Amino acid sequence: MKQLMVLIGMCLFCQVAQAGPNINIGVVYDYLAGDKSTYLKRVYNSGDSTAFVKINVLEILYNADGTSTEVPVQSQTDASARDGLMASPARLIIPAQGMQGTRLLFMGERDKERYFRVRFVPVVPEKEDEFAVSSEEREDYKKTLKAGVNVMAGFGTIFFVRPRDARFDSVIDDSAGRYRVRNNGNTVVVIDEFKSCSKTSESECEPTTKHHIMAGKTFEFEKKTGREYRFILVEGDSKKNLSTAG
Repeated sequence: MKQLMVLIGMCLFCQVAQAGPNINIGVVYDYLAGDKSTYLKRVYNSGDSTAFVKINVLEILYNADGTSTEVPVQSQTDASARDGLMASPARLIIPAQGMQGTRLLFMGERDKERYFRVRFVPVVPEKEDEFAVSSEEREDYKKTLKAGVNVMAGFGTIFFVRPRDARFDSVIDDSAGRYRVRNNGNTVVVIDEFKSCSKTSESECEPTTKHHIMAGKTFEFEKKTGREYRFILVEGDSKKNLSTAG
Protein backbone atom coordinates (compact mmCIF):
# COMPACT_ATOMS: atom_id res chain seq x y z
CA MET A 1 0.00 0.00 0.00
CA LYS A 2 2.84 2.38 0.84
CA GLN A 3 4.46 1.77 -2.57
CA LEU A 4 1.10 2.35 -4.26
CA MET A 5 0.67 5.69 -2.46
CA VAL A 6 4.19 6.76 -3.49
CA LEU A 7 3.45 5.86 -7.12
CA ILE A 8 0.18 7.81 -7.06
CA GLY A 9 1.98 10.78 -5.52
CA MET A 10 4.65 10.72 -8.21
CA CYS A 11 2.00 10.63 -10.95
CA LEU A 12 0.15 13.56 -9.43
CA PHE A 13 3.39 15.52 -9.11
CA CYS A 14 4.21 14.90 -12.77
CA GLN A 15 0.77 16.12 -13.80
CA VAL A 16 1.12 19.27 -11.69
CA ALA A 17 4.69 19.91 -12.84
CA GLN A 18 3.56 19.79 -16.44
CA ALA A 19 0.86 22.39 -15.80
CA GLY A 20 1.63 25.72 -17.43
CA PRO A 21 3.25 26.79 -20.71
CA ASN A 22 5.51 24.42 -22.65
CA ILE A 23 7.20 26.00 -25.67
CA ASN A 24 8.82 24.33 -28.66
CA ILE A 25 10.95 26.21 -31.20
CA GLY A 26 11.54 23.39 -33.69
CA VAL A 27 15.07 23.16 -35.12
CA VAL A 28 17.91 24.77 -33.18
CA TYR A 29 19.97 25.83 -36.22
CA ASP A 30 18.58 28.36 -38.71
CA TYR A 31 20.21 29.84 -41.81
CA LEU A 32 19.48 33.13 -43.58
CA ALA A 33 20.25 32.85 -47.30
CA GLY A 34 22.45 35.50 -48.92
CA ASP A 35 19.56 36.91 -50.97
CA LYS A 36 17.13 37.12 -48.02
CA SER A 37 16.87 39.66 -45.20
CA THR A 38 14.04 38.18 -43.09
CA TYR A 39 13.30 34.75 -41.62
CA LEU A 40 10.05 33.60 -40.02
CA LYS A 41 10.56 31.62 -36.80
CA ARG A 42 7.54 29.83 -35.33
CA VAL A 43 7.19 29.13 -31.61
CA TYR A 44 4.67 26.55 -30.39
CA ASN A 45 3.05 26.18 -26.98
CA SER A 46 1.88 22.64 -26.18
CA GLY A 47 1.13 23.52 -22.54
CA ASP A 48 -2.24 24.14 -20.92
CA SER A 49 -1.77 27.86 -20.18
CA THR A 50 -0.65 30.95 -22.10
CA ALA A 51 3.09 31.40 -22.71
CA PHE A 52 4.64 34.87 -22.44
CA VAL A 53 7.94 34.67 -24.30
CA LYS A 54 10.74 37.25 -24.47
CA ILE A 55 13.22 37.01 -27.34
CA ASN A 56 16.82 38.03 -26.74
CA VAL A 57 19.48 38.27 -29.46
CA LEU A 58 23.25 37.98 -28.94
CA GLU A 59 25.92 38.18 -31.62
CA ILE A 60 28.58 35.47 -31.49
CA LEU A 61 32.04 36.87 -32.23
CA TYR A 62 34.82 34.39 -32.97
CA ASN A 63 38.39 35.20 -31.98
CA ALA A 64 41.52 34.23 -33.91
CA ASP A 65 42.22 31.35 -31.51
CA GLY A 66 38.80 29.80 -32.12
CA THR A 67 37.20 30.96 -28.88
CA SER A 68 34.05 33.06 -28.98
CA THR A 69 32.26 35.76 -27.05
CA GLU A 70 28.59 36.73 -27.09
CA VAL A 71 27.52 40.36 -27.02
CA PRO A 72 23.98 41.79 -26.91
CA VAL A 73 22.66 43.35 -30.10
CA GLN A 74 21.79 46.89 -29.09
CA SER A 75 18.55 48.38 -30.37
CA GLN A 76 18.82 51.84 -31.89
CA THR A 77 16.26 54.57 -32.40
CA ASP A 78 17.44 55.09 -35.96
CA ALA A 79 16.63 51.78 -37.69
CA SER A 80 18.76 52.73 -40.72
CA ALA A 81 21.84 52.81 -38.47
CA ARG A 82 21.22 49.38 -36.99
CA ASP A 83 23.78 46.67 -37.63
CA GLY A 84 22.73 43.18 -36.60
CA LEU A 85 19.75 40.89 -36.09
CA MET A 86 16.47 41.93 -34.53
CA ALA A 87 13.29 40.04 -33.67
CA SER A 88 9.92 41.58 -34.54
CA PRO A 89 7.99 41.23 -32.36
CA ALA A 90 10.43 40.61 -29.51
CA ARG A 91 7.62 39.52 -27.17
CA LEU A 92 5.13 36.77 -27.96
CA ILE A 93 1.87 35.86 -26.25
CA ILE A 94 1.18 32.27 -27.28
CA PRO A 95 -2.14 30.68 -26.22
CA ALA A 96 -2.27 27.11 -24.91
CA GLN A 97 -1.97 24.61 -27.79
CA GLY A 98 -1.25 27.55 -30.09
CA MET A 99 1.53 29.07 -32.18
CA GLN A 100 2.96 32.51 -32.85
CA GLY A 101 5.70 33.67 -35.16
CA THR A 102 8.42 36.27 -35.01
CA ARG A 103 10.38 37.66 -37.94
CA LEU A 104 14.15 37.72 -37.57
CA LEU A 105 15.32 40.74 -39.56
CA PHE A 106 18.95 41.37 -40.44
CA MET A 107 20.13 44.91 -41.09
CA GLY A 108 23.72 45.89 -41.77
CA GLU A 109 26.79 44.82 -43.71
CA ARG A 110 26.95 41.33 -45.20
CA ASP A 111 30.44 41.18 -46.61
CA LYS A 112 31.16 38.19 -44.36
CA GLU A 113 29.17 35.55 -42.51
CA ARG A 114 27.80 36.47 -39.08
CA TYR A 115 26.46 34.40 -36.22
CA PHE A 116 23.79 35.03 -33.59
CA ARG A 117 22.24 33.25 -30.63
CA VAL A 118 18.49 33.78 -30.38
CA ARG A 119 16.95 32.98 -26.98
CA PHE A 120 13.27 32.30 -26.40
CA VAL A 121 12.59 32.73 -22.68
CA PRO A 122 9.17 32.11 -21.06
CA VAL A 123 8.49 34.68 -18.33
CA VAL A 124 5.82 35.75 -15.88
CA PRO A 125 4.71 39.11 -17.33
CA GLU A 126 5.60 42.21 -15.34
CA LYS A 127 4.85 45.85 -16.06
CA GLU A 128 8.34 46.54 -17.38
CA ASP A 129 8.08 43.64 -19.86
CA GLU A 130 5.63 45.64 -22.00
CA PHE A 131 3.32 42.70 -22.67
CA ALA A 132 -0.10 43.90 -23.76
CA VAL A 133 -2.00 42.61 -20.72
CA SER A 134 -3.87 44.40 -17.97
CA SER A 135 -2.86 44.34 -14.29
CA GLU A 136 -5.81 42.04 -13.55
CA GLU A 137 -4.82 39.58 -16.28
CA ARG A 138 -1.24 39.62 -15.03
CA GLU A 139 -2.28 38.79 -11.46
CA ASP A 140 -4.68 36.06 -12.61
CA TYR A 141 -1.88 34.45 -14.59
CA LYS A 142 0.45 34.48 -11.57
CA LYS A 143 -2.23 32.84 -9.43
CA THR A 144 -2.68 30.12 -12.06
CA LEU A 145 1.02 29.32 -12.02
CA LYS A 146 1.18 29.30 -8.23
CA ALA A 147 -1.43 26.55 -8.17
CA GLY A 148 1.21 24.06 -9.34
CA VAL A 149 4.93 23.45 -9.59
CA ASN A 150 6.07 24.95 -12.89
CA VAL A 151 9.37 24.68 -14.71
CA MET A 152 9.35 27.17 -17.59
CA ALA A 153 12.31 26.19 -19.73
CA GLY A 154 13.77 28.53 -22.32
CA PHE A 155 15.46 27.56 -25.57
CA GLY A 156 18.13 29.00 -27.78
CA THR A 157 18.95 28.72 -31.48
CA ILE A 158 22.07 29.47 -33.47
CA PHE A 159 21.28 31.75 -36.41
CA PHE A 160 23.69 31.87 -39.36
CA VAL A 161 23.53 34.97 -41.58
CA ARG A 162 25.24 34.09 -44.85
CA PRO A 163 27.15 36.80 -46.76
CA ARG A 164 25.35 38.41 -49.68
CA ASP A 165 27.67 36.72 -52.18
CA ALA A 166 27.54 33.28 -50.50
CA ARG A 167 29.93 30.87 -52.23
CA PHE A 168 30.27 27.12 -51.61
CA ASP A 169 33.52 25.28 -52.32
CA SER A 170 33.92 22.02 -50.41
CA VAL A 171 37.07 19.99 -51.12
CA ILE A 172 37.00 16.31 -50.14
CA ASP A 173 40.12 14.23 -49.45
CA ASP A 174 39.23 10.56 -48.98
CA SER A 175 42.52 8.83 -48.18
CA ALA A 176 43.19 5.29 -46.91
CA GLY A 177 42.99 6.09 -43.22
CA ARG A 178 41.43 9.55 -42.95
CA TYR A 179 38.55 11.54 -44.46
CA ARG A 180 38.62 15.33 -44.75
CA VAL A 181 36.17 17.97 -45.89
CA ARG A 182 37.76 21.39 -46.34
CA ASN A 183 35.48 24.44 -46.63
CA ASN A 184 37.14 26.76 -49.14
CA GLY A 185 33.98 28.82 -49.54
CA ASN A 186 32.88 31.87 -47.57
CA THR A 187 29.88 30.43 -45.71
CA VAL A 188 29.12 27.54 -43.40
CA VAL A 189 28.77 23.97 -44.70
CA VAL A 190 26.87 21.30 -42.73
CA ILE A 191 27.75 17.65 -42.21
CA ASP A 192 24.30 16.31 -41.36
CA GLU A 193 23.20 12.91 -40.05
CA PHE A 194 26.78 11.72 -39.67
CA LYS A 195 26.72 8.04 -38.72
CA SER A 196 29.40 5.45 -38.10
CA CYS A 197 28.21 1.84 -38.39
CA SER A 198 29.68 -1.64 -38.42
CA LYS A 199 29.96 -3.12 -41.92
CA THR A 200 28.58 -6.42 -40.68
CA SER A 201 25.71 -5.20 -38.49
CA GLU A 202 23.48 -2.21 -39.25
CA SER A 203 22.35 -2.18 -35.61
CA GLU A 204 25.89 -1.49 -34.36
CA CYS A 205 25.92 2.26 -35.02
CA GLU A 206 27.15 5.18 -33.01
CA PRO A 207 24.75 8.10 -32.30
CA THR A 208 23.99 10.32 -35.28
CA THR A 209 25.65 13.75 -35.11
CA LYS A 210 25.66 17.11 -36.94
CA HIS A 211 28.74 19.22 -37.63
CA HIS A 212 29.21 22.76 -38.95
CA ILE A 213 32.28 23.61 -41.00
CA MET A 214 33.00 27.33 -40.93
CA ALA A 215 34.67 29.06 -43.87
CA GLY A 216 38.34 28.14 -44.01
CA LYS A 217 37.94 25.23 -41.59
CA THR A 218 38.18 21.44 -41.98
CA PHE A 219 36.09 18.54 -40.72
CA GLU A 220 37.96 15.24 -40.55
CA PHE A 221 37.82 11.82 -38.95
CA GLU A 222 39.92 8.67 -38.79
CA LYS A 223 38.54 5.72 -40.73
CA LYS A 224 38.59 2.52 -38.67
CA THR A 225 38.74 -0.95 -40.13
CA GLY A 226 35.33 -2.59 -40.35
CA ARG A 227 33.41 0.67 -40.06
CA GLU A 228 31.29 2.46 -42.65
CA TYR A 229 30.57 6.19 -42.51
CA ARG A 230 27.53 7.90 -44.03
CA PHE A 231 26.46 11.54 -43.98
CA ILE A 232 24.80 14.33 -45.94
CA LEU A 233 26.90 17.25 -47.16
CA VAL A 234 24.65 20.34 -47.07
CA GLU A 235 25.70 23.41 -49.04
CA GLY A 236 22.79 25.84 -48.79
CA ASP A 237 19.90 24.22 -50.69
CA SER A 238 22.15 21.52 -52.16
CA LYS A 239 22.37 18.12 -50.42
CA LYS A 240 24.71 15.24 -51.29
CA ASN A 241 24.58 11.76 -49.74
CA LEU A 242 28.17 10.62 -49.19
CA SER A 243 29.79 7.53 -47.71
CA THR A 244 33.18 5.98 -47.11
CA ALA A 245 34.57 2.94 -45.30
CA GLY A 246 37.63 1.90 -43.36
